[in-house]
Amino acid sequence: MELGRMDENDWKYHGEGNKSLVVSHVQHCRVLRLLKYPAEDSENPPQTAEQAFRQIQNIVDFSSNVMSSLLGDKVVHSGEVVRLPLEFVRQLSIKIQHQRPAWRCDKVMDIYSGCALCLPNLTSPTLHQPTPPAPPLCIEIKPKCGFLPSPKHVSKDIKTRVCRYCMHQHYKVANGKWKRRSLYCPLDLFSGNRQRMHFAIRHLIEEPQNNLKVFKGGQCIYSSKEGSNESPDMNSLLHHLRPYFLRGNNRINGHMTTKAVLNDVIQVLVNALLSAAGGDGGQVTDRAGEGRSFCEASLFNNERIRHGSQGLPTSSVLSRILQTQMLDTLDIEGLYPLYRRVEQHLQDFPEERTRLQIDGPYDQNFLEKVQKCWMEDDGSVEYAAAKVT
Repeated sequence: MELGRMDENDWKYHGEGNKSLVVSHVQHCRVLRLLKYPAEDSENPPQTAEQAFRQIQNIVDFSSNVMSSLLGDKVVHSGEVVRLPLEFVRQLSIKIQHQRPAWRCDKVMDIYSGCALCLPNLTSPTLHQPTPPAPPLCIEIKPKCGFLPSPKHVSKDIKTRVCRYCMHQHYKVANGKWKRRSLYCPLDLFSGNRQRMHFAIRHLIEEPQNNLKVFKGGQCIYSSKEGSNESPDMNSLLHHLRPYFLRGNNRINGHMTTKAVLNDVIQVLVNALLSAAGGDGGQVTDRAGEGRSFCEASLFNNERIRHGSQGLPTSSVLSRILQTQMLDTLDIEGLYPLYRRVEQHLQDFPEERTRLQIDGPYDQNFLEKVQKCWMEDDGSVEYAAAKVT
């Protein structure tokens, strides 16, 4: 892929979030992540090209120096910052505009800086591999927060009994963002209990919302659209997946029911999430939550989850994600006063922004400051800045 000879027709719309938009190459296993900003700034970019470059470089630095240390470098892809021809970026923006969801169009793609983050396309992991007998599958899961906040930092008792995701389900359905409430609960997925994890993944598949997507050969074959009255077609998904499971358990020429395919898919995912790097994560025997519904089932193990002694194998990816999530010991209610402390300090002493590393660099020194944040609040702006950043 020669950056100096870019053709917008070689790229297609892949997806977007609140702050960035992603396009994927039609032949190479690469994606470009481009910044977005409010549509009202479309003719007046909010930052210079160098500021945009530094913003993306901060993302790379944070990923390679902080997240790799916390999650493991085998599961983190940091990418690299690239500079693109401006005409290519402008033509690309025009080409993909009609493919973007209408509710995302309150923001526009950055067409002025020419800066982007280049990453491997993990939805089509075929680079440097022989042609597989069937297109590779990629299942994307956004698990959300896997523990409940400490009662010390929340004002509403319900937040110590019901997870944020489950509360938001009621809110989002009431406001029309989703037509149906998902029964998925992150506390089930992070429990380490196979039955509860099976329960969680089944409900993710039944009502994926923004939390699950399935890709086949790099093409998204299963997802949800916000506000849509149509349920995702799970039978179509299982039709796509059936050939991948027919060879197991002497089923080469056999018949698999839809239920059997679904159970096999879920079992593969549970095993993968419980497995340690390079080995089997082992059997989890804690069955405390059986027979109860999502958040209610999670209450039994909540204290153990809060203190990190849940039944997950310590080297599993879920355990690493949970331990990283639990660096947030304060919840938003405990964090906001610290944010205000930092904000007030920077209003009085704006030159302190660099010393406090508000905008990076996200290096080893920054990581050490983050790891020291388990200490009690000493009232300093340094403590507040480390927590907030």
